[in-house]
Amino acid sequence: MKRTSSLATLLTWLISLSTLLLTACVKEDDYDNSKRGNFEALWRLMDEHYCFFDYKRQELGVDWDEVHTRYAAQVNEKMTNAQLFEVLCNMLAELKDGHVNLSAPFDYGRNWSFYEDYPENYNDSIARLYLGHNYMIASGLKYIVLDDNIGYVRCESFANGIGDGNVSAMLNALATCHGLIIDVRGNGGGQLTTAHTLASHFTNLTLDIGYVSHKTGKGRNDFSAPERLTLYAATDGIRWQKPVVVLTNRAVFSAANDFVNCMKHCPGVTIMGDRTGGGSGMPFNSELPNGWTVRYSAVVFYDADMQHTEFGIAPDLPLSMSGADIAQKKDTYIEKAREYLLSSK
Repeated sequence: MKRTSSLATLLTWLISLSTLLLTACVKEDDYDNSKRGNFEALWRLMDEHYCFFDYKRQELGVDWDEVHTRYAAQVNEKMTNAQLFEVLCNMLAELKDGHVNLSAPFDYGRNWSFYEDYPENYNDSIARLYLGHNYMIASGLKYIVLDDNIGYVRCESFANGIGDGNVSAMLNALATCHGLIIDVRGNGGGQLTTAHTLASHFTNLTLDIGYVSHKTGKGRNDFSAPERLTLYAATDGIRWQKPVVVLTNRAVFSAANDFVNCMKHCPGVTIMGDRTGGGSGMPFNSELPNGWTVRYSAVVFYDADMQHTEFGIAPDLPLSMSGADIAQKKDTYIEKAREYLLSSK
């Protein structure tokens, strides 16, 4: 029987209960559908179910009660829906959380400063030159053997499923390579189980990769005891045994951030590039009295040292794109990874 990450079992349990516990946190009879009612509904929903208040106060100085006082003064019944939306989005932006979004029919409030405020360290036009026109695709994983016999894999998203068969077919095609580059720059996440499926093919060991804790009550500190998360080596198909470099930038977020955390624990893997964007809180949705939808982080994931990765994971080898390389249509990240892997032969 195939062994899967303990995260998969936990997520199944969380998802099965999410409707009852989290998705209907605010009912229309709790607050009226007025400008003030919607403001209070959103503030209270976050107050009772958001999972990073202590951490955001520690790192950013966010006092959620002070935030209420400051933004409540900006709300009145004469304002338009667009003005209310702006106030609510500005209030949520205090948390600097890419998983916190407010959605209305006319706009989508978001905080993407985790990557917008930093160098991109990725040029799609140049990166595509390395793939050329004859690359292969295994359930979204684009891959090719470069001319120095280094395997290059472009993983743009974990939004779609990647099976053990897909990963094994790809690794089999790259089996003669000296080493492997996995490029997850710009990967905004997707399914955690997909990220773990890919990572499970790069270890022969059972790895303790972190912990998870979820809200158990409405108090800001009402959390379950941390539960250990484990990544099991893949039992179906091929496990890669040669050196690997994972390329990261600030746009690596959510499930992709978790993938990097998994890969940091795998033997022979080096993380190269910029700090990831973070996003370690599992998001859930709820609805305000006026029908607007809010998404928020509700479950906390930690690394193996019980440290937050909400604001990203540092690389083993920091790197920035070179302007001179870009002018010559070279990708600094890919070139440095090739040099590193060839020196490890």
